[in-house]
Amino acid sequence: MHAEQILKALETGESSDWEFKSGAGGFPGSFWPTYSGMGNTDGGAVVFGVRETENRLRIEGLTPNQLNSYQKILWDTLNNPSKVNRNLLSPHHVRVAKIGEKNLLIIQIPRAGRMESPIYIGPTPFNNTYRRCHEGEYRCNDAQVRRMLADGSLITPDQRILRGFSLQDLDPVTLDQYRRIFLTAKPDHPWHSLSLQDFLEKVGGWRKDREFNEEGLTLAGLLMFGKHHSIIDVGAAPTYFVDYREKLDPNNRWNHRIYPDGTWEANLFQFYQRIWPHLTADLKVPFYLEGVQRIDETPVHKAVREALINALIHSDYAAAGGVIVERYRDRFLLDNPGTLLVSFEQLRRGGISECRNPALQTMFMLIGGGEKAGSGIHRIQSEWKNQHWRAPAYSATDHPDRVRLVLPMVSLIPESTLDLMEKRFGSRFRSLKHLEVIALATADIEGEVTNTRLQELQTDHPADITQMLQNLCAKGMLISDYRRRWSRYRIPSSPHLTPNSPHLTQSSPHLTPHSPHLENDTLEKIVLQMANAKKISKQQMRQTIVSLCEIKELTLEALARLLKRSPKGLQNHYLTQMVAEGQLELKYPDTPNRPDQAYTAKKS
Repeated sequence: MHAEQILKALETGESSDWEFKSGAGGFPGSFWPTYSGMGNTDGGAVVFGVRETENRLRIEGLTPNQLNSYQKILWDTLNNPSKVNRNLLSPHHVRVAKIGEKNLLIIQIPRAGRMESPIYIGPTPFNNTYRRCHEGEYRCNDAQVRRMLADGSLITPDQRILRGFSLQDLDPVTLDQYRRIFLTAKPDHPWHSLSLQDFLEKVGGWRKDREFNEEGLTLAGLLMFGKHHSIIDVGAAPTYFVDYREKLDPNNRWNHRIYPDGTWEANLFQFYQRIWPHLTADLKVPFYLEGVQRIDETPVHKAVREALINALIHSDYAAAGGVIVERYRDRFLLDNPGTLLVSFEQLRRGGISECRNPALQTMFMLIGGGEKAGSGIHRIQSEWKNQHWRAPAYSATDHPDRVRLVLPMVSLIPESTLDLMEKRFGSRFRSLKHLEVIALATADIEGEVTNTRLQELQTDHPADITQMLQNLCAKGMLISDYRRRWSRYRIPSSPHLTPNSPHLTQSSPHLTPHSPHLENDTLEKIVLQMANAKKISKQQMRQTIVSLCEIKELTLEALARLLKRSPKGLQNHYLTQMVAEGQLELKYPDTPNRPDQAYTAKKS
């Protein structure tokens, strides 16, 4: 953690992996939700000795006495089980950094491992567990905590014995098909002669619990081989759903769909078998012989299979929603319920295998699919790079918890995109650096670009990427939703209307709050109107807030940046009262204190 990194982070502001705290009034109690939230998410760094005033971060520094006192409080609390359930830190995670003459205390919080989660404050995980969301923490609900506890158990979710279920809940046709494929894949394997129950026990579909002297069908066995009505029984996986959609014609909602419609036993094996031919129907297959046997699969086929199986074996079948697989002409999309068990950085690096459902993983491996060495994602990334396609894009969301993988079959910078950008921006585009060109091309092809997405495409430092994106905004070539490092950027629909445009006068008829021509890029125009006014009354400020929130939902942070007001003052003097009066609506009305809370104008 060098001074240069800290200064870049100060310039960018708080984000999912950085938090700044003053410490002037004593060790901040708000550190502990941050510790829990970062530990349960992707880790991060907390810097003591920095104060936020007027939406800007200023280095205050800490005295030697404060440094000693705060480090003692930190270690005393971390090692007090009644205060924090687990200490994730080692001495090398805590250090003092000097910026000029100012001392800062830097605490780097690692991501908790699967067996260490959840990290919580106090005696119980319920109501005391947090996750990091952008630049703040939100309290996990009981269902999220229970799923984290299940993921951290020695007995993984898919190895749970299902009480009240038996071999009668399995589909004989599925079992027969699976064993035939297994025989073909491994003809000399000794398990072929086993009885059904013994075979299931070997592959993880049946388990004996010697501690409690019970045995039975596992969740993995039912998900892979079961009858659909048994799978969705309340004692198994009542939210289970699998859905394949082909969207090859943009004029149709979908061209073909495979989902549990009652005409087939919709277990995981049958779903995999049914969608695979459709998923890879248009992939080019070169003629290739291995000895005298024709090989009909390319490395791309293997990468797509890896992605599909990953979605099935990493799904949280106790979470809301189902597994969604979509095929477009230019991309694949795989969306599954659950959270990532490793950080995005570790996911991209590979080498570590953390599987939510290892029994399902074994079942697929036995018939030629899936990896246990953490190399699956690396294989997908490498093959996409070999094809000169845009890099696969991973993303995760919460409420509900879902993980999405997009596999674009599009060149990194197609000629058509370069031509379009040159026509749009002229000589300004030709003078851009390589990273800036990649950013604009990504925004054009994918509809938006983020810091995280560019990290998947390039090797530049995140702070440098943020600075570059902000520079493109200053040039009017991108517009942002004003969320600092985790902002989303897109190309404005009218690139020539920048904040300095002489056509943006206060009397412009197109800048009225209810104009049908208002689009996202007109946020700047409305703010410019307010900036040109000599004096802003409280009523004018309220109307400006309503106008902005009519265009799109905006977080407190986004509104504060747009209006050049402190978040605390804006919330205390305007937003809370406007919500109470019905002028604004909360995106999450049931959890008003969520850090990613957003506001929209009340619809009439």
